[in-house]
Formats: sequence, structure tokens, C-alpha cells
Amino acid sequence: MTTLVYGAYGYTGELIVEEARDRGLDIVVAGRNGTKTRGLATMVGADARVFDTDDAADHLDGVDALLNCAGPFARTYEPLVEACLDTETHYLDITGEFEVFEALAERDREAEKAGICLLPGAGFDVVPTDCLAGHLHERLPDATELRLGFDALSAVSGGTVASALEHASGGGKVRRDGRIVDVPVASAERTIDFGRGPRHAVTIPWGDVSTAYYTTGIENIEVYTPMPEGVARLLRVTAPAMGVLGVGPIKRGLQALARGLFDGPTEQQRGSDRAYVWGEATNGEETVVSRLETPEPYTLTVDAATTALSRFEDGTAPPGYHTPASAFDPNFVLELDDIEGFVDE
Repeated sequence: MTTLVYGAYGYTGELIVEEARDRGLDIVVAGRNGTKTRGLATMVGADARVFDTDDAADHLDGVDALLNCAGPFARTYEPLVEACLDTETHYLDITGEFEVFEALAERDREAEKAGICLLPGAGFDVVPTDCLAGHLHERLPDATELRLGFDALSAVSGGTVASALEHASGGGKVRRDGRIVDVPVASAERTIDFGRGPRHAVTIPWGDVSTAYYTTGIENIEVYTPMPEGVARLLRVTAPAMGVLGVGPIKRGLQALARGLFDGPTEQQRGSDRAYVWGEATNGEETVVSRLETPEPYTLTVDAATTALSRFEDGTAPPGYHTPASAFDPNFVLELDDIEGFVDE
């Protein structure tokens, strides 16, 4: 199987390309910047294809799967998915943007008809939380409410910050009665032990607000992350001013600045830092809690994306739209390196 990695010369894309080559996967590197694309191709000994996303369909000959690493994904997914549908090419990405998840879920029937798998979120966003959601649903099949969260202190890349800025003006998001609804920033707060002691946490508009619904069918979903109470209060007070980030020139300027300022974690940090994932499901009478400790988020992303590609190569990519846990199963995350298993209460 041949996989084209688009946005291959970005921070995460390059790490994925290197790991994929180490695993013996057949990789083509691709992107808009010819110099960077060809330079990476020479470094890893792979073919290179240079094109803009709108021209993708003309560059997928001989390609079985496309892995999109070019964020913000809200800007890149649509033409790439269109090209994959036209050419019957599997599509994966490493997004955490719930708008992308929701848009691709609507194309489920088209993907089934084309015989391809649409699998967004094949990285830290959202593999561990999505698999934990599936695990919790197996523990409590009649759950009506699901709360997920993660504690991951890690340096970030410029691409990650740019993707976050893409949606920073959108406020908070939760799922209620099956629908994604707007809520104030950090609208709910509680104390959560993610795996290293109790911490004050608030809701965030994370991708699992979308994906966990398709994985479990649970209609009420919130996602939390640790945040000091003072910071949460400041965030709520300043939330109205975040609307300025929706202004195109301002947003694009900040995204360009972010790409130059944020380098991502060092190799040492990727090898030593850890992340802690928590989940709680309830049916109103019974509540179950599970946790998962994982490697540093970028390290997990590289492992998860390349392991997913290996699964595709084995012919286990189901047609249609899927989350990581529905494409494979909730134990998919346990196949990744340095993850011991779910810890259940």
C-alpha cells in the first residue's frame, strides 16, 4: 500500500514520515512548498509530489491512502477529501477540530459508496480519549452522559497553535441531547483526578464532543482539561474580546507568527513527558470511571498515525466515516508503545 503524506514537512508530518519509513511503509511526501517537500523526500529516500490542495485529484495516481498533516485542517480537509472520494483513496488526518469531524461524518454514505475509509483524528486528538470513550461504553452500555478529559503538559508546535487560533473565537462547545451546542468558555468546572492527583478542570471545545458521540451513541458529552481557577475566571472575563480572532487578517497574522515562534517539544521531551486521560460515564444511577496514561502527545500521534496506516495496509480499513475506536476497536490505543492498559474504578 502506498500512502501520500500531505503537509509532510511540518513538525508532526516529518516525524510521521520518518517513523513510517522506519516501519517499512511505502510513503510519498507531498505539500505546497516545493523546496521543503523535495528536501524531505531526499532526506528519507521517498518520492515527492508538490501541489496545492485544490489540485490533489491530479496527484493521487498510484496512491492507496492520503494522510493529511497540514493544519489548520478546516482549510485543507475539504479539497483533499473530495479528491479521495473521486479517486477511491482512503483519507486519514491528525486533526482535533470538531468542525472537521462533523463535516466528514456527513459524508459517510459517499465514502461507503466509494469503498474508502474517512478516518480523521488519528493522533493524540482523538485516539486515546476516543478509545477510552469506547471502553467506558462497553463498561456501561446504557450510559446517558459521558465526560472525558486529559492532562498533557507539553510544548506545542506552530502548526498546533495555528489550528487552535483557527477556532479560538468560537467559544465553548458541548453535546446535549445529541446536538453540539455553544456554551460560554470554561462554562463548567469540577475537580478531577486525571491520574496524578486532583486538579481544578474546566470544559473545552475538544474534538471528542463530536467523535465520542459516533463511537458510543451517548448524547451528552463534555471534555475537560486542568486549568487554575484564576486562569479560568480570567478566560471567562476576556472571552468577548476573543471575537477579534475571527477577523481574517488578524487571525492569519497571528497564525504566521505562531509558526515562527513555537518549535514543538524537543526529542528529549517527546521521550520523557507523559499525558493522563480520564473518563466518566453515567446512566444516572451507576457511574464508571477509567483512566489511561500515555506517552507525550506528539509521540503518541506519530505512533497512532503510523499504526493506523499499518492496519490499512492489512486490509482492515472499513468503508465509511469512522472514529479511531469505531474503525478498529477501543483496544486500538493499547497497541501503541508504552501504554499499559485502562485503569478502571
